[in-house]
Order: sequence, then structure tokens, then C-alpha cells
Amino acid sequence: MIDKLTDESFQKEVLEATAPVLVDFWAEWCQPCLMIAPVVDELAGEYGDKVKFGKINVDENINTPGNYGVMSIPTLIVFKDGKPYKTLVGVQGKDILKKAIDEALN
Repeated sequence: MIDKLTDESFQKEVLEATAPVLVDFWAEWCQPCLMIAPVVDELAGEYGDKVKFGKINVDENINTPGNYGVMSIPTLIVFKDGKPYKTLVGVQGKDILKKAIDEALN
């Protein structure tokens, strides 16, 4: 399951999470964002409760992307223990995303 994140929910849903969280910074008009979405959906199904997944629309939520230096989308950030652990910019292959998530789990 992928949570819809907002500036207001980010602290509780991501920074206070006990499991690693992969956050997808995206926008509806962004074609590369739409290309990577099915991969993120697939990973969310594979990892189940071991990892949280969330998406934050950068057009609707301007504070959080700015706080984490998101300059282009898609940007995917894996958070671990409330801090950014790994940042991936642009369309990434499933294997690269899995590696980043697996590293955060260890």
C-alpha cells in the first residue's frame, strides 16, 4: 500500500516511522513520474509491512520537497530512523530501488 503524503502528515508518517520509508516526490504532469509509479507499486506489494511507501505531490505540497532539496522529479528518498538515507533522482530501475531499500533494512 502506498500512502498519500502531505506537508502536514510527513512528520508522523515518515519521520516518526519505525520502518524504512520510500517517499516518491512526483507531480501529475511529470511523464517520468508516471513511468516509475508502477515499479513503486510493485515494490510496495513485495515488501509488505517491512517498508512503508508514500507519494507526495510537489505541486500540492511545497514545503517538504524544499526541506529535502528536491530540485527535479521524480525524486525518491529512502528514509531510515527519521533521516534521509538514500536519494535517487530520475527514473530508476527496479533493481536499483530494491538495493536502496534492502540497504536501509540492514
